[in-house]
Amino acid sequence: MARWPRLAYSAALYGLAPLIGWRIWREQVPTYSRLQRLGLRLEPLPPEPRLWLHCASVGEVRAARPLIEGLLARFTHHSLLLTTMTATGARQAQALIAEQGTADQTRLAHRFLPLDFPGAARRFVACVQPDLAILFETELWPNLLHACHRQAVPVVVVNGRLSPRAFGRYQRLRPLMQGALANVTWLAAKSPEDAERFQALGCAAESISVVGSLKFEQALPERALEESERLLHAWGQRPVWVAGSTRDGEEALLLTAHRQLLERFPDALLVLVPRHPQRFDEVAALCEREEFKVSRRSQQQPVTPTTQVYLGDTLGELAMLYGAGSVAYVGGSLVPLGGHNVLEPAALGKPVLCGPSLENFSDVAEPLLVAKTLTVVASHDALANALVDAFTHPARALQAGQAGKAVIKAQRGALARTLTGIEQMISMPS
Repeated sequence: MARWPRLAYSAALYGLAPLIGWRIWREQVPTYSRLQRLGLRLEPLPPEPRLWLHCASVGEVRAARPLIEGLLARFTHHSLLLTTMTATGARQAQALIAEQGTADQTRLAHRFLPLDFPGAARRFVACVQPDLAILFETELWPNLLHACHRQAVPVVVVNGRLSPRAFGRYQRLRPLMQGALANVTWLAAKSPEDAERFQALGCAAESISVVGSLKFEQALPERALEESERLLHAWGQRPVWVAGSTRDGEEALLLTAHRQLLERFPDALLVLVPRHPQRFDEVAALCEREEFKVSRRSQQQPVTPTTQVYLGDTLGELAMLYGAGSVAYVGGSLVPLGGHNVLEPAALGKPVLCGPSLENFSDVAEPLLVAKTLTVVASHDALANALVDAFTHPARALQAGQAGKAVIKAQRGALARTLTGIEQMISMPS
């Protein structure tokens, strides 16, 4: 495989070093050294032998939770190092580790993934020395994959996905991606369409299996269910809808829809959960400018009978907040950003609404659309109408939510197939 695409890519990274350095400074958690971004200060690590799993950010950590718990349960002689790229992902990983039992907490650790400079990638792999590298979805960093190959670390890509939009971008970098994918030992694609796209980018057909989506395997911890029940009881019989993972430019549309809903249901409550914590204050200010009566969860402000918007400005509580509503809206979809995880509220038996931009989750959305659990709304007016309909016909909304739970149950199985494939990789002679 030609070296020049990776060398050109590395040169471009060095050229962008000042901008990347600013990103390092911003994406920081106080308990971590920034030198981890350069493959340094990774110690202490969980004991050897160890597996390494990389997830990009908070959504991927959530989706990978069943896999993380499955790895700890099946490979009892291995520890697990979990890495993320973002600060929000790091906080989600910390929360997940805190929820594990005492024995598993000693076998599970989190660090930041270094930036994909050649030296940083080499140092990271040499320090971690995993028996297996497991990359979640599309975390295909060329220098990191090359370092794994040079140090004889087999690489598995799990829940492998390539949306049509991402595939179009990667096609423009096909020589680089072909070289990176040549270092993948096994790619567990979530659908035949994803498998075809990876093969078109240069991944060997014999290295690809279609195992299904791990996102159908998500389970909500009992503690979160208990908190959902507590909130439901505290809020009484109010019509409550939850808008999760909302993005810039979307909250204004949701507030407009909520104002329309209040005309029909004056006691309706919107639980608004922005995707990114750096926007919490901005969204709170927007709600106040629009003259909504707001309570903020981070400040432990109570929801009173006059509260119209409850801002979920905390991390790691989205699923619990979805559970406290009657209807869920999944963000990133009324703005052209590809949408977010529609399965999370569906798994809780909630009817789900989203906007038309759903490219990132089109495959998992399809069976929910067929079951009429998921409804696509094209505007804030359509969203308001759908909410009015759901609260006017609660029995029908409940039936739609239960159909979604049945769909998810029927789609499960990817976790068992993925763990079996990983077991085969670990048992392969080096």
